[in-house]
Amino acid sequence: MKPKAGTLDATSMVPVIAVLIAIYAISQFLRNSIGVIAPDLSAELAMDASTLGLLSSAYFLTFAAAQIPVGIAIDRYGARATLIVCGVITAIGTTMFALAPTPGVLIAARFLIGIGCSSFFMAPLALYARRFPPERFAALTSLQLGVGSVGTLIATAPLAASAAAIGWRGSFLAVAAVTVLVTVTVMALVPKRQPVESARESWGDTFRGVAAAMRARSFWAVFFMQATTYSAFAGIVGLWAGPWLADVYGADLQTRGNMLLLAAAAQIGGIFAWGWADRLFRSYKRSALIGAVATCGLLGYAALVPMSLQAAGIWLVLFGVAVAYTPLITAHGKSLFPVHLTGRGITLLNVGSMGGVFVSQSVTGLLVSWFPAQAGIYPVEAYRAVFATMGLALALAIALYLRASDPHPSRHASQA
Repeated sequence: MKPKAGTLDATSMVPVIAVLIAIYAISQFLRNSIGVIAPDLSAELAMDASTLGLLSSAYFLTFAAAQIPVGIAIDRYGARATLIVCGVITAIGTTMFALAPTPGVLIAARFLIGIGCSSFFMAPLALYARRFPPERFAALTSLQLGVGSVGTLIATAPLAASAAAIGWRGSFLAVAAVTVLVTVTVMALVPKRQPVESARESWGDTFRGVAAAMRARSFWAVFFMQATTYSAFAGIVGLWAGPWLADVYGADLQTRGNMLLLAAAAQIGGIFAWGWADRLFRSYKRSALIGAVATCGLLGYAALVPMSLQAAGIWLVLFGVAVAYTPLITAHGKSLFPVHLTGRGITLLNVGSMGGVFVSQSVTGLLVSWFPAQAGIYPVEAYRAVFATMGLALALAIALYLRASDPHPSRHASQA
């Protein structure tokens, strides 16, 4: 029998998933790439902590703002078309970043990159949600996050080595070229699909669907958990860990890169472990709470307890493992929505992830800049304030999340 248009047969599934992971890896690299090169950007372009915070968070502001349009585009026009358009925008923004002569142009480029990368996680998840059984979604999410997080790894020691060899500008030009190649591969491998129900909706119905997704039971509890969880990782590993290691411990570029590499590798291992935890506990909520409480405790420890450079390295590894429970929050969020609202629902939750990072990085950038710097070096108290602020935000989200419903597929199976 001829396969239905837009479906994936056994032989096409692996390369399609591979290219979806590859395009997500580009997003992971770009969102986390400021941490390692931050001191070099500050020195070359005379950027203070608040400007640096704005530079990193600019990506997350436009990424978050693009989520509702991206969700509508996924539901109406399909994941493939959305990914292709966003790939082109990302390549343009990355080239602009590499050639930027001033901090203002760098920030504008980050705004553009944020728009471009805005579908690189949600569009693949929409494909997985529509083509696989619900009980597989958390595992596929962890696969997308875990393997795609190689981009975070590349944004650590490999980026440091590349910046030392060809400069950060040459490194970003190379990433722009890779983005073009992967986008072309998406065009070649990801099949077109027949329109789904939302493509037949009127525009009024489309926007009413956005509102309906926001009214889903437990939406806001999961939204704020998503926001504080990912902003904790992106704020520490993606931005402040590099300056923290440089200012407090005198770590050089390669040392910073190596330590952040360990943290990112620990997060990847944690993603795979947490991605299967919901099946072990037969619950999204119970598993996520374990990771959230551990993350909150580690942030409190860093805020209150002095550490040596070696202890800081161990802390970064433990933090990477603990905060990697994001697949559980994503799967929990996806379970709240009917199929025809999948794109809009999960992208609305991603507004929380990226909007949370924008707020977190902007606020902590201002927070760090309030502390007096000596020759561009901020005191340890500035970074302790960052850890404390992020820990408090996550603790408040945990309190709200305790009241969330938990529609795990295993519960439906046991009731059948």
